[in-house]
Amino acid sequence: MSEAARTWRTPMIILIFGTIIMMVSFGTRSGFGLFLQPISSDLGWGREVFAFSVAIQNLFWGLSQPIAGGIADKYGSGRVIAGCTVILALGLYLMSHASTPGEMTLTAGILIGTGLSGTSFGVILAVIGRSVTEERRSLFLGIGAAGGAAGQLLLVPLGQSFLADYGWTTTVVLFAILVALTLPLAAALTGTRGNQGPAPMPVKEQSLSEALREARADRGYMLLTIGFFVCGFQLAFIVTHLPAFIVDHGAEASLAATALAVIGGANIVGSFLAGVLGSRFAKKKILTWIYLARGAVIAVFILMPI
Repeated sequence: MSEAARTWRTPMIILIFGTIIMMVSFGTRSGFGLFLQPISSDLGWGREVFAFSVAIQNLFWGLSQPIAGGIADKYGSGRVIAGCTVILALGLYLMSHASTPGEMTLTAGILIGTGLSGTSFGVILAVIGRSVTEERRSLFLGIGAAGGAAGQLLLVPLGQSFLADYGWTTTVVLFAILVALTLPLAAALTGTRGNQGPAPMPVKEQSLSEALREARADRGYMLLTIGFFVCGFQLAFIVTHLPAFIVDHGAEASLAATALAVIGGANIVGSFLAGVLGSRFAKKKILTWIYLARGAVIAVFILMPI
């Protein structure tokens, strides 16, 4: 990387630009549950059609993640982020024109899921983490994750407002435009794992299959992956089905948007706090605290009288 490029691609610029990209992509995706009832009603489908598309989206998001990460390591993260931004914006725009279950699965499922793999937390947090020293890394990652969660706090209520005023097709197009506007920000998140950061990093050359074998052999990595699976499963279920569930019980759709925004707000606090604590305590200890707290909240919710 040239000296001029290093001058403006400071860790703070990388943090701000990366956070904005994550905020828009994750915030847009977090509002998909708002579309379940109006799309199903407008197109005359059962709700399982759009719910299936969202399930496919999550699968492709996960399956595309190691591919996006591998390409970023070899050819540069900026190219991956820019390419996935285009795919995500295209998927949203084409989704607004979907009229059959197959078209909805292709657009809302495959294209958007693939686009999320390079515009959400995985690739971008890696870029943010590489840009700073180890002493500041946990804090920067916590801020980035909190900023990404801010998308759920801000864009879900905005999406509900758009739905009420313009309908679901125009709302999806507006989200596509919003995603496309973040494309120039990818220019700050360039570089591969070996040439980005405050100091040269040792790089172990390996193929994707070798990297996957190494990951499978790492007990800590597998446990962390299981934790992400549980987190992603419950969050995807809630954000997809809670809005329609609330409307079915006679409440306003705005209540569902508020509930999802509150989840995003709590995520902001938790992510930032975890980032601060991560620079002071062992990561495993922090994860243990987080999972115990989450388990306690779920237990209280289950046992709470209705």
